[in-house]
Amino acid sequence: MSLLHVEGVTHWSIPVNNLEESEDFYGELLGLTPVGRLGNARIACFTVGAHHILLCERATTIDHTFVEDPKVYHSFTVSPETLVQACKLFRERHIRIEHLYHRKEGVFPVLSQFLFEVL
Repeated sequence: MSLLHVEGVTHWSIPVNNLEESEDFYGELLGLTPVGRLGNARIACFTVGAHHILLCERATTIDHTFVEDPKVYHSFTVSPETLVQACKLFRERHIRIEHLYHRKEGVFPVLSQFLFEVL
């Protein structure tokens, strides 16, 4: 038994190098619903399903090829058809796919693609 009861997750945040480019990527390309910016902060809020995602612009940009920790990432649920469409679209737009694999077992069995932080 836990000492406290957490009822849910309010939001997740994703650090980004360029807020405007990231808003285009997550909104226009991935289709997340924009909610708006948070005051004067360099933070934009999006929703997908019942989840709220904050894009938070870093104070200092980092090298796009730098991988902070390969175990730390985010994943979105899409249909197999959308995954194929995404692969084609990312290739057209020169968005590098780092890994594409099918996890057949485990907690989250899924066909996944891992992208470099492009924004």
